[in-house]
Amino acid sequence: MSFAIKPLGDRVVIKRLEAEEKTKSGIVLPTQAKEQPQMAEVVAVGPGTDEVKMEVKAKDTVIFSKYAGTEIKYDGDEYTILSQKDILAIVK
Repeated sequence: MSFAIKPLGDRVVIKRLEAEEKTKSGIVLPTQAKEQPQMAEVVAVGPGTDEVKMEVKAKDTVIFSKYAGTEIKYDGDEYTILSQKDILAIVK
């Protein structure tokens, strides 16, 4: 099954990884105390442009800028659509 949202140009659709439920010392965090992770899985990638070659691909784990992109809800899940330039690194 393919993903139904197809980003245009140099845009990428990502799905944030889940926030940590506990601290390293074992303290369980309430929902509002969890910090939103800046790591996500790439779900879909646009074709790029003449000026921008796409460097990420679907299923890459990436780190992105904190306030980047537009958050959307689709089929009950939350995604973020952002420009490739807002992706800081690929996690290997």
